[in-house]
Amino acid sequence: MSAVDPFTLPELAGRAVGGAVVSANDEFFAAKENLILPGPARLREEFGHRGKEYDGWETRRRREPGSDSAIVRLGMPGVVAGVVIDTAHFLGNFPPSASVEGASVEGYPAAAELAGADWFPLLPESPLAGGTANAFPVAPAPRVTHVRLTIHPDGGVARLRVHGTVVPDPRPLDAGPFDLAALENGGVVTGVSNAFYGTPYQLLGRGEARSMGEGWETARRRDDGNDRVDVALACEGRVTLAELDTSYFLGNAPGAAALTGTTADGGTVELLPRTPLQPDTRHRFVLPGDAAVTAVRLDVFPDGGMARLRLWGRPTDAGRAELYRRWQG
Repeated sequence: MSAVDPFTLPELAGRAVGGAVVSANDEFFAAKENLILPGPARLREEFGHRGKEYDGWETRRRREPGSDSAIVRLGMPGVVAGVVIDTAHFLGNFPPSASVEGASVEGYPAAAELAGADWFPLLPESPLAGGTANAFPVAPAPRVTHVRLTIHPDGGVARLRVHGTVVPDPRPLDAGPFDLAALENGGVVTGVSNAFYGTPYQLLGRGEARSMGEGWETARRRDDGNDRVDVALACEGRVTLAELDTSYFLGNAPGAAALTGTTADGGTVELLPRTPLQPDTRHRFVLPGDAAVTAVRLDVFPDGGMARLRLWGRPTDAGRAELYRRWQG
């Protein structure tokens, strides 16, 4: 089996998944918060009192030795597999090189606490090109909750993308039923038949979709088949409530859908039989919850789009033990 492309893994730091830039030593020309905004950086033509305005983070020109840095709290803690340091539109003012470190600090530490954290390298100082999405695979390392981007010596970066495998803190999940499929809880898309219009990872994203563009949508089928998405759950669990949300999908919602679970021994079990769906509707289906499953297949008939898939339930004893094992490394 070929290795997984690290840049196809979920993006852990983005604002859309709860990430935040908690500190930067300098942001004279452009705000640090721009680093994790969704979407590509825009070319801006305006000039402000401090100079040309950029859709990114930009520091002043250093006149003394040193480097500039920004600390990002990941929206979804996990194991980093790749980083993208995007210098889009920064041409005469991009940093010659950059490095990235990680730290694991539970809870809600203040910026001052993070400055003294036990940081370890994820990406050694590496050369950058201007106006380019500089992509770097990252060697296996421990789970992190925060990353620190350091630019050498100064300049501008449009976006920072941190890709990897989600490893959540399992303790809040003990409080009650939780979404076994959610990205932030460790759910992951393992297969999809078609993703022409929208990535299936958006199905498992935070909050409600704000438009059709924030869901998963297939091309129109011209055969007798149907489309599907395969989801590995955060851990083995019993699903008791399924939400199939077609919000914003009006003329392109699936006509029906079904859910099939996979057990730890590779068997399959029907969770939701083929059931008609309505456009632009948040469907909620109570399930028996009598089967322990590790993965779920969503079949849509014949094709179409969906905003969110939620699979609420509880972990089994084995699933809970696995969550803690991954968290503790």
